[in-house]
Amino acid sequence: MGQRRAQVLQAAIELLDEVGLDALTMRLLASRLGVRASALYRHYPSKQALLDAMVAHLVSPAGDIAPLPDAPWDELLRGVASGMREVMLAHRDGARLLSGFQYPGDEAVAAFQHLIAALTAAGVPAGTAAVAVDTVMAYANGYTIEEQARKTGVDGWPREHRDRAFYDGLELIITGVRGSLSS
Repeated sequence: MGQRRAQVLQAAIELLDEVGLDALTMRLLASRLGVRASALYRHYPSKQALLDAMVAHLVSPAGDIAPLPDAPWDELLRGVASGMREVMLAHRDGARLLSGFQYPGDEAVAAFQHLIAALTAAGVPAGTAAVAVDTVMAYANGYTIEEQARKTGVDGWPREHRDRAFYDGLELIITGVRGSLSS
């Protein structure tokens, strides 16, 4: 990625954290960078392309949180779900940003396919494996959207309670997937 393109991407993520997804505009981003909005379109052909690049950039570190690639399928699902949630929670409106991507990037697609392969190798039917991975991703995103939309500060629902509820729900999904394993 070109240096200037990377600077635009970093500035967009910083602006997201500052003003939120609804207020993030190409015009405001250009103003922050001291350029005209049209200059941004040299790096990203549309706002959606910029948002997709932000998603791809944010989800790529999630692999650092996930377990090793040869871990058991259930650990892989837990690791990806918790890593994804942590990335979303680290950014204002992070879950809403991730829910609106059109293309998450090659790394995210490869990780998705790896998870399906891990479940299939463990005996989960291929169609069920794809649904299971998609369900875990949707659960992590949906839970975090709700979590970010609700008051979670000092007077809100404490983080440890939110964590417990998240992992309890995730375990319900994993238990359901386990039930589909061929003997």
